[in-house]
Amino acid sequence: MPAIATRRLSEHVGAEVLDVDLDRLLHDDDLPGACMDALEEHGVLLFRALHVDDAAQVAFCRRLGDLVQFPKYANPDVMEISFDPGNPNVEYFASNDYWHIDGALDDVPAKASILSARVTASVGGETEFASTYAAYDMLTDAEKAQYANLRVVHTFEAIQRLTYADPTPAQIAEWASRTVREHPLVWEHRTGRRSVVFGATASHIVGMDVAEGRALLADLQARATAPDRILRHSWSVGDMVIWDNRGLVHRACAFDRTEPRRMHRTTLVGDEAIV
Repeated sequence: MPAIATRRLSEHVGAEVLDVDLDRLLHDDDLPGACMDALEEHGVLLFRALHVDDAAQVAFCRRLGDLVQFPKYANPDVMEISFDPGNPNVEYFASNDYWHIDGALDDVPAKASILSARVTASVGGETEFASTYAAYDMLTDAEKAQYANLRVVHTFEAIQRLTYADPTPAQIAEWASRTVREHPLVWEHRTGRRSVVFGATASHIVGMDVAEGRALLADLQARATAPDRILRHSWSVGDMVIWDNRGLVHRACAFDRTEPRRMHRTTLVGDEAIV
């Protein structure tokens, strides 16, 4: 018998885990492996109304792998995503509204991200997910051949300009201080699967006219994130979601940012470079 029971949430991505409570989360020896297998299959796992606190969330995530550290926060294992005054990353959270991969500008992107809902918006604030594995699979043979050798430059400025159309000189200087990454458009994984690497950090395609390259990326993203290809999760307090950051893009949906909305994120250290 499988260690967990799941129910598919959409045709292309996502499954709800049906039979895991807090005790199993922390003590079932078979659960971590079962979760990672299910994550490989479904891309997103929803644990509905689990109501974990930070200690339990961190303890479970450490069973899955090492954790990315967030030194600006009181608990460096946990990033609070909110627009509360004083949040050290509040300036950048608005850009979460655009499709992205966590850690696209890191040497190795995050393996997976885990988000739990502590305070939810009264309207909006959902999170949407789209499979970048499915995005590759939908390509025509001609497109797969065309994309095989394309490389894309990813920058912090590219995603921030979507939020700040008229940046200050100080913002431009800060963005320019961030690492620039060049990734292949097609990510060939150790498993043999392929995915496409796109999102709001993508600035331009190497060796291609800038406008032409951006049009190609925009078309790819539009098809990969069409309404029938995404999973939109409407949060309730206590929900916890894990997603395979290596095979997904995600984004937050709009909400009234004068209202409190607080999500706690833990992140698994990446173990596979984009090659």
